[in-house]
Amino acid sequence: MIAIVDYGVGNLFSLKSSFAKIGAEAVVTGNAEDIRRADKIILPGVGAFADAAEKLKKSGLDKLLISLSESGKPLLGICLGMQLLFEKSYEYGEHKGLGLLKGEIVPIEGAVSKDYKIPQIGWNSLKFTDKKSKLFRHIKNGDFVYFVHSYYASKCDDSVTAVCDYGAPLTASAEKGSIYGCQFHPEKSGDVGLNILRAFCEL
Repeated sequence: MIAIVDYGVGNLFSLKSSFAKIGAEAVVTGNAEDIRRADKIILPGVGAFADAAEKLKKSGLDKLLISLSESGKPLLGICLGMQLLFEKSYEYGEHKGLGLLKGEIVPIEGAVSKDYKIPQIGWNSLKFTDKKSKLFRHIKNGDFVYFVHSYYASKCDDSVTAVCDYGAPLTASAEKGSIYGCQFHPEKSGDVGLNILRAFCEL
């Protein structure tokens, strides 16, 4: 069973529907025992980093996610959920993340020319790094996925598994041990996204 963590932010039910399409059992839950019992965990998220981090902290789910991921249970962060996996974010100030991946979340603005609209909204292709991600076993280099973001992960070269070209190479995915992150939305990325979620189920 896959637990989709409900902590007040995230595109929860479209994610659950995506797992249903590939025949995987997924539950949307904020209950600690449900999350402990799950075989794998999804950390979704949309909105502001500071607000999401505070909600995780108030619920106590931050410590639970750190503990479970350190024990080797697969954890996939999606969009803001991926950003929360890193050490800190500079979105409207400086805010602490879960620290499961080394790196920081910084604005796209200033990293790309003014010709590029911010946020990046829409389809962009994945360019795999030399680190072959287990999440990409059913897709190919250059496949397109759907992004909506104004910030991206930086100073994280040791974990980056794919980038997207948006006037500069921006981190699209990261991976370390049993911890995975997608800046894009697999649940909005058609068959490519479903195949990424399928690969996560197979871990």
